[in-house]
Amino acid sequence: MKKIIQIARLELSLLFYSPIAWLLIIVLITQLNLAFMPGIPGLVQGGTFGFLTTIYANVPDKTNLLTQILEYLYLYIPLITMGIISKETSSGSIKLLYSSPVKLSQVIYGKFISMLIYNLVIIGILVLFMLIGAVFFVNFDYPHALVGLLAIFLLLSAYAAIGIFVSSLTTYQAVAAISTFVMLAFMNYIGTLGQDLDFIRDLTHSLSMPSRTERMIAGLLNTRDVIYYVVISGMFLAFTITKLELERLSRSFLQQASRYALILLVGLSIAYVSSRQPMIGYYDATATKTNTITKVSQEILKNMGEEPIEVTTYVNGLDDSYFRGAPIERISNIARWESYLRFKPNIKLKWVYYYDSVPGVTPQLIEQKVSFNKYVTIMADLQQIDITDFLSPQELKAQVDLRGESARLVMQLKYKGKTTFLRTFPAPDNQFWPSEAETGAALKRLIVTAPKLVFATDGYQRSMDKMGDRDYKVLANSKYSRSSLVNQGFDVDSVSLERNEIPKDIAALIIADPRVEFTAVAKTKLQKYIADGGNLMIAGEPGKQNVVNSLLDSLGVQMLNGTIVQKSRDYSFDLVTPSLAAGAVAMDKSLQQFYMYKMVVSMPNAGALSYVPQGGFSVHPLLMSDAQTSWIKKGKFVLDSATLVVDHIKGDQEGSFPTALMLTRNVKNKEQRIIVSADADFFSNTELSRNNLQTLNVNFAMSIFRWFSYGEFPIDTSRPASKDNMTTLIKDYVKPIQILYYFIIPGVIFLVGLILLIRRKRK
Repeated sequence: MKKIIQIARLELSLLFYSPIAWLLIIVLITQLNLAFMPGIPGLVQGGTFGFLTTIYANVPDKTNLLTQILEYLYLYIPLITMGIISKETSSGSIKLLYSSPVKLSQVIYGKFISMLIYNLVIIGILVLFMLIGAVFFVNFDYPHALVGLLAIFLLLSAYAAIGIFVSSLTTYQAVAAISTFVMLAFMNYIGTLGQDLDFIRDLTHSLSMPSRTERMIAGLLNTRDVIYYVVISGMFLAFTITKLELERLSRSFLQQASRYALILLVGLSIAYVSSRQPMIGYYDATATKTNTITKVSQEILKNMGEEPIEVTTYVNGLDDSYFRGAPIERISNIARWESYLRFKPNIKLKWVYYYDSVPGVTPQLIEQKVSFNKYVTIMADLQQIDITDFLSPQELKAQVDLRGESARLVMQLKYKGKTTFLRTFPAPDNQFWPSEAETGAALKRLIVTAPKLVFATDGYQRSMDKMGDRDYKVLANSKYSRSSLVNQGFDVDSVSLERNEIPKDIAALIIADPRVEFTAVAKTKLQKYIADGGNLMIAGEPGKQNVVNSLLDSLGVQMLNGTIVQKSRDYSFDLVTPSLAAGAVAMDKSLQQFYMYKMVVSMPNAGALSYVPQGGFSVHPLLMSDAQTSWIKKGKFVLDSATLVVDHIKGDQEGSFPTALMLTRNVKNKEQRIIVSADADFFSNTELSRNNLQTLNVNFAMSIFRWFSYGEFPIDTSRPASKDNMTTLIKDYVKPIQILYYFIIPGVIFLVGLILLIRRKRK
């Protein structure tokens, strides 16, 4: 070990007595300055931030400092390692090493240790920039930053081992540098080659180096990637030792090739075994565990036991979603499941490719007299795909029934004979793939009975199957909508109270904007349902108080006459924006932060509610109108006339009024839950997609149905907010920091290097 250290010290002295080492350090600082310093003004105290440690660098572009350096990090090592062995060969001093009592392995290890120390210098430069975050970021996430630095160090170490090996292959330093550049560039970009071919894809991905570093820079440390970099470093050091040893020994080509093959076999075997999912250990270094699925999802996977889950992705080559699931995207698609495989390794992933017409095409084919086969040929040419191995519509139908999935990319989950679909989402949904909420809901449906929500159809109510402005398809059963109830774990159905019985064991019955009186038969069924403890939601509209109130009599709730109007500079007076009441937080704790920030729900043409607790119900307001800007307007009024004012003569009432209530009581050892709303528009197609006002309609609607399902669905995948969301940097510090990093630090390093080089030259 002593000899190894002596060799390392000698190499370091030679390294830092050459101008190239100092020049590269200054170039690195310059590149980091160009990447980082323009974002410093954006970090001034008072800005709105989140996950500062993660984004860290160019704040306007949300680009990570360490991720940026990955793009050009491989450019530094070849210039350092190009002469580490080749200079010995070209000068003839290698012969002295062969005859010296020092082992060749000790020489190589010493030279490698010197490179590790130089790599630490590079890490030290990065630490200089991270000091800004450590000093000025409140709750700086140190573990995350340290894991990122470790990832860079491991990558540099692997680059150094490769550079040492290439340097041993030639006597010319320039050739060694260029060859190392080529090899490292190859290792950087090999992961993009052959991604549409199964065998080639897996091989090239296994050799790709930066992608592994990116995972660790994101804060997820895992044994697979750490061992990979150690194995790569060890393999190339072993190659170098073997190369030098074989030069002084007479061995046949077969013997030489066998030794290299043995090293390669051992290295790849270790890498392969360590990459098997059950063998991988993980450490999520981020403060909020952003790289790990939430405890709720972990519990779902735990409850599934040891039985395997089969996930089959069905990809239609003729649909525009094909390119998201094409073979070339296979690695990224597998990576999306890694956070689940971490807790359940026996998730089996499969892909099935087929071709079929997309909705709306068949009528056009008939009109244009184009055969289906001709259409397939045309579309395959446009998509530039070979559908020879794709399943035909008939072959697909024999495997799975995808009717109703619009021939889009969809995943079918299968577990213990049960199946469910996990969908993707078209534009304007920019995320496309299902999030943890949708994935968790699909997984949970496989182990529990999905709660069913039933919409009543009597009284000309709003439809759950229509896309009209005032209807509910977006919320209820639109397979294209991420927040749709069918994508959040629920089953959705409808019932006519007049003609059918209300299904048993449903999560809730929804009566939305009945416009005519229910018949005595329907009312009797409804009252029995309520008396038996069934969950219920009744949403009415102003002008139909007589219809709604006849359904509310037994609950002690009444919808007051008149319509709530609200003063506004930008919006119509009939657009009311009540804010969350304390009862909303009691209904769903996830609404706490919205309650604190006084978030609102948009309710066009809303009424007001009054209540007198009876029948054992406990009543709490969920939404309250603003007493300062709104009041109940009695009688008819015209919105496009003069500005509305309070008219006490006509009976207008001022004050804050509940627009939604929750009622609870215990019936048959179960808590009965009822929601009454004086507006039926707040979860309509239009209001859920409103973009001219920041509202809470989607979250509020989801909270209601989570309450009805007793917390089963939707899956709560919320995470704590980041703590590193504030800076103490003031504007007066920006200019001094820029001067320090742009001029003083590079200047000091330049002077230190210049002094050492002058002293060396004098000696």
